[in-house]
Amino acid sequence: MKGSYLNDEFFSRLEALAFNLRADLAGFFGGKHLVKTYGQTVEFADYREYMLGDDIRRIDWNLYSRFEKYFLKLFTDERQMHVRIFLDCSASMGRANPQKGSYAIAVAAAIGFLAIHNMDKVSFQLIRGDRAENPFGTMIGKNAFFRAIGELENITFEGESNLSEAITGCGDTGTNDGMTVIISDFFTENDWKKAVDYLCFKKRQVMLIQVMTPEEADPAYSGRVNLIDAEAETLEDGRNMKLRITRGMLEAYTEALRDMLGDIRSFSASRGVDFITLQTDQPIERALFGELIKVGVMG
Repeated sequence: MKGSYLNDEFFSRLEALAFNLRADLAGFFGGKHLVKTYGQTVEFADYREYMLGDDIRRIDWNLYSRFEKYFLKLFTDERQMHVRIFLDCSASMGRANPQKGSYAIAVAAAIGFLAIHNMDKVSFQLIRGDRAENPFGTMIGKNAFFRAIGELENITFEGESNLSEAITGCGDTGTNDGMTVIISDFFTENDWKKAVDYLCFKKRQVMLIQVMTPEEADPAYSGRVNLIDAEAETLEDGRNMKLRITRGMLEAYTEALRDMLGDIRSFSASRGVDFITLQTDQPIERALFGELIKVGVMG
């Protein structure tokens, strides 16, 4: 997978981009993200009048000689954000179609690299069942990141996942200190919207990335087929069935998929959340340099 999706040329192209945040950060100092508070960088922002207790070393004496009033120089504040990437590791994300899992991992790795390159912190949360596991800890710097990527490529996709329980039950979601990315196909009966509302309550910037195969987006089946639920534990599971696929069924599926996507977009827009859909036949470069720039997440 690594050779197919992530290579030196791809990473070098990513180095010119950065995440765009819409809200102020309460994260650590030392990053690259300008916020609307004033700090100690060398980039001038504004002046204000001196007040009792201010640091006299910040007085602009040139302005005093002109106006005979004390003014302080204000400089921009830069913060380091924490990018938390939640990856759905359920069976529907990769057991039946390994390319789908590899694609999702590649998207997660590319987003993580972009954050690390821009001096941000990154953590990968792997969602299995109703729990989110963080096997690599919080990463700062490319050495730690690439060590984690080598292991991330070997994860397996199995069982079911409960995005809502896993994310709301995670002890490390952060508050007002950066971006949360959820990568999933969102083919679940669980109410994942509760997780998004929780993250919004925590003042996180949220981005939803839906990964689908071309067959899921536009199935071309016909005749008698065996439909196997990737997350079913046995072949005798009631979710598995034998069907004769008709044109009417395909049309009903297309309409249901369209309604689902419309619902996700509507919900995301109402919460100020970014949402994009990616298909595994799209090059990762096109996804990142096209879709994410289009919604304003990257620049």
